[in-house]
Amino acid sequence: MSDALLAIEPGLAGLAPSVGDHLRGLRGPLHERILATVRAAMAAQGRSLTGGQGQGLALGVQTAVDTFVDAVADPGRELTGTREVFHALGRTEYREGHRVDALRTVLTLGARDIWAFLVEHATAPAAPGGPATAPAGTDPGPAPADLYVIAGALFGYVDALAGAAAEGFLAEQRDTAQDWATTRRRLVTLLVQPDPPTGAALHAAADAARWPLPATVAVFSVDGTDAEQVARSIGAGALAAVVGDAIRVVLPDPGTPGRLDRARQALVGRRAALGPTVRRQRARLSYRLSRRALALHQLGALGPDPVVSCDDHLLTLLTAWEPGLAGHLAGTVLAPLAGLRPTTRRALAETLYGWLRRQGQVVTVAEDLHTHPQTVRYRMRQLRGLFGPALDDPDARLLLTLALRQHPTGEPDRSGDG
Repeated sequence: MSDALLAIEPGLAGLAPSVGDHLRGLRGPLHERILATVRAAMAAQGRSLTGGQGQGLALGVQTAVDTFVDAVADPGRELTGTREVFHALGRTEYREGHRVDALRTVLTLGARDIWAFLVEHATAPAAPGGPATAPAGTDPGPAPADLYVIAGALFGYVDALAGAAAEGFLAEQRDTAQDWATTRRRLVTLLVQPDPPTGAALHAAADAARWPLPATVAVFSVDGTDAEQVARSIGAGALAAVVGDAIRVVLPDPGTPGRLDRARQALVGRRAALGPTVRRQRARLSYRLSRRALALHQLGALGPDPVVSCDDHLLTLLTAWEPGLAGHLAGTVLAPLAGLRPTTRRALAETLYGWLRRQGQVVTVAEDLHTHPQTVRYRMRQLRGLFGPALDDPDARLLLTLALRQHPTGEPDRSGDG
């Protein structure tokens, strides 16, 4: 907004001082006229001037009228204070749930009525061949030429006030959105932090976020940073915030019929991992599993589907939980194969893995490997010579199964990522 009315309408500099004096003399009736107009405009919007915002708007209208009248008389004076008043009114408009153009409508109607009022109190038109005259006993108002200058100043002034109000409205909208994002992120962080919060702290955070605490939750980890958009697309009270390097979505009561399906549908086109449904107090478990699953998914370890469920990949999560651990496990339990030629090691590893999975059913293993049962028996004799009693120990067999599942050729990955 311009700092002075003169910047809006330079023609004000040419007005006679009597024009400003005339407008100042009309200040009282002008207040009453414009307040009546504003009251009617607000009533049409289902509002009144009796509430907090109504009283603030009434004061703002009075301030706007006073500033305009004084600025016509002194067009170089600053309008900053009035601009700040309407900036604040715009913020209040947003807080009270009104539309961004509601205040502009009131201002436009008020400006039209000010103009009509000034015209009514203007100098009467001149008779043919004679000077302009005013009604008997009245103060001669602005001449028509002066009115055109005042009109330009008036409507430019009202546009400037409406602009200040719109800026305030948008500023409050932006600040509120930031506050909500902070509030929601604080609640998500509380739900998934290592140390469970006290009941009072959690309930206070949930109340601040206007989020009814559910009995159960499931946590999605989703690629991206547009948490608010993801939460809106999922709906159903989903709570989302960026935590770490991804979006974490807390879905309340995921057992509600159709809720998980709708959430998956909303995530089409995104890479995401769904943690298990747990009691609210164990939300961190769902969060940790989904976080690790998303990291593995990004490495291509969980298959081609964009949205995966942790419950469908528990064994992969277990064996790959700590980077490097699976490689260390394989390097330890598959050590008897380390000194063999690559082709021999591969053949024995495939046979041992098949034998473990098929619980020693030689014929079935042979069918799986497309080889003769005698070949399987021969290889198993070699393996018993290498592994000895470990092949009959349940715990050792479990470790061998896990190691070979990650490294079916028998040669551990030495990259350190397991």
